Amino acid sequence: MNPLLGALHRYPFERLRELTRDLTPNPALRPISLGIGEPRHPTPKLVTDALIEALPGLANYPATAGEPALREACAQWVLRRYGVALEPATQVLPVNGSREALFAFAQTVIDATRPGATVVCPNPFYQIYEGAALLAGARTAFANSDPGRNFAADWSQIDAATWARTQLLYVCSPGNPTGAVMPLAEWQALFELSDRHGFVIASDECYSEIYFGDTPPLGSLEAAQALGRDGFHNLVAFTSLSKRSNVPGMRSGFVAGDARLIKAFLTYRTYHGSAMSPPVQRASIAAWGDEAHVVANRTAYRRKFDAVTPILADVLDVAMPDAGFYLWAGVPGGDDVGFALTLLAQYNVAVLPGSLLARDAHGTNPGAGRIRLALVAGADECLEAAHRTVHCVQSTRPDSASPT
Repeated sequence: MNPLLGALHRYPFERLRELTRDLTPNPALRPISLGIGEPRHPTPKLVTDALIEALPGLANYPATAGEPALREACAQWVLRRYGVALEPATQVLPVNGSREALFAFAQTVIDATRPGATVVCPNPFYQIYEGAALLAGARTAFANSDPGRNFAADWSQIDAATWARTQLLYVCSPGNPTGAVMPLAEWQALFELSDRHGFVIASDECYSEIYFGDTPPLGSLEAAQALGRDGFHNLVAFTSLSKRSNVPGMRSGFVAGDARLIKAFLTYRTYHGSAMSPPVQRASIAAWGDEAHVVANRTAYRRKFDAVTPILADVLDVAMPDAGFYLWAGVPGGDDVGFALTLLAQYNVAVLPGSLLARDAHGTNPGAGRIRLALVAGADECLEAAHRTVHCVQSTRPDSASPT
């Protein structure tokens, strides 16, 4: 067996299942899950129609590089969304969702024969970053979120010696779970560090189309272009259709950026066996080419956040995120695991304890004392979950009534 498998941490949901194994949720209340970030809005008909129409394509092996029409559709979306012109044949590569691509990319760029090979991650973070680093033979270093900056990662916590060993930096903007969006000045600082030390930046942008103001989140390619980095040296952006188009089961996305890195990634993926199914490619073309369903999706999320956030803000330390579909809420007393277990047991609402999404770094666990709530369910369910959470907090106060 690969000995590196032994270095992996248990996934947060596996740890939560262990914590709740002997817990019986209140049977008088229907279960509501805000724990898993799985989009539950309806899949657009234009996507399902395109998929069905393309089913004869199952008779053909797909090319790892994807159909030229798909790469062109992805490039055209980047141009419309960010004003960045890409060469579809060399700077765009379809992938089977961001999860597998974020993992496989580390296997492509990490040279484990170099002493001290390091991957830097935000903290808390999407657990795939750490698993990818460890299975590539690297060590991890963490930049904790800063509550004073809407929980953006504090990259200044990484010292010069660590940056010098770093081969890959994972960035998540908008962040999971915090929803923080990186501004241009922060991108400039990271690009300068990349130039100085030679590390690659993998920018996870899969939440970029769910935002609450009038200005969409800044993307990494957009930031690079604004700073005169038109070749996107040592930069690859990752995006997917799962959140944007409510197709998490389709497993479709793309990476874009430095042509040298894209070429190497294509080589790896040729042997990895990561070609996208032909019907999924056709459905993806339809999805990337339409914005009406994305606007409707964003509107639905905005309504839920506008309704739910003020209710929870009365009892939790929570505010609207920059973007994404998570609320990152501080709980009374600071025991995120205990609060999550109580909420599930007494009110049948599942949330994810923030400490399970982070690692101890710089003397603290930056997820401790907070919970992640994914507002992916219907509006009525999200509102009911919010009211139950309020009752849960109130029930822990003196002279409070028991739940009914």
